[in-house]
Amino acid sequence: MNLWQDYKRPTSIAEAVRDLTTASGPALPIAGGTDLLLDLRQGRHSPVHTLVDLTFIPEMSALELRGDSLYIGAAVPVSRVARDPLAAAHAQALTEAANLIAGPQVRNTATLGGNVAHALPAADGTIALTALDAVAEIAGRVAERTETRRVPFTSLFLGPGKSAVDKTKEIIVGFYIPIETSEFSKNSEISMASCFKRIMRPQGVALPILNCAVWLARENDAIKDIRIAIGPGGATPFRAAEAESTLRGQPLTEETFSRALDALLAQAKFRDSARRASADYRRHIAGGLFGDVLDTAWSRT
Repeated sequence: MNLWQDYKRPTSIAEAVRDLTTASGPALPIAGGTDLLLDLRQGRHSPVHTLVDLTFIPEMSALELRGDSLYIGAAVPVSRVARDPLAAAHAQALTEAANLIAGPQVRNTATLGGNVAHALPAADGTIALTALDAVAEIAGRVAERTETRRVPFTSLFLGPGKSAVDKTKEIIVGFYIPIETSEFSKNSEISMASCFKRIMRPQGVALPILNCAVWLARENDAIKDIRIAIGPGGATPFRAAEAESTLRGQPLTEETFSRALDALLAQAKFRDSARRASADYRRHIAGGLFGDVLDTAWSRT
């Protein structure tokens, strides 16, 4: 049985959106397809008439500096993100997350956009991009023409597995990760770094029990600014805003870390998972993982 009836290979964003919106049956975009094809084969996805291949669109396979941001196209393979020197220099947490996604064969095919489009609250790439304050570029059809818009990264998610992007009409073009701000770039005493780590079961290719990413800016012996993401800390990718507020402007001491951890645990809503871990266990290990990631990011500044 055919899993689809038509297969399109557009070479521009406008052509891809047109193919999605004018297909004669249900249509979906595809890039790596490591999740989508399995879902179709195993009957976990409703039938699809048309697949629109995004890998022939140059804009969506670019990884480059654009102004004060690092741009990563949604069709860039995870393995390329993991080893690219620009990503390592400006988004180390993301390269560390990419190195832990599935196994080498999957990383060579799976894309960063696919990792995000699945809208899972503990997806490694998603958690890293949350801490890095990424901005997503979305393309869709408006008044008979294709338009793109940039949206805050966390606005892409509605719930576990529920994306705000309508895959039948819209595509994620890419992500912009800020690499500096005017305030910080003018101050030579401020340095920035990020880190991503996770806890998983000791077996081959394992899904995370808990993962964490931290980006911070350090000024002398104080935390000038910080972003913390933990997954799964809620129904959507979780920013520990209360813990961030506790740490801003403070030195990194045992006392300030303890207050931040209390704030994080009070805000996070860990879930029970029959295949991964209980909510209580996740709460138990959250402090050790958060402390390790925070200490590593701090030491890199």
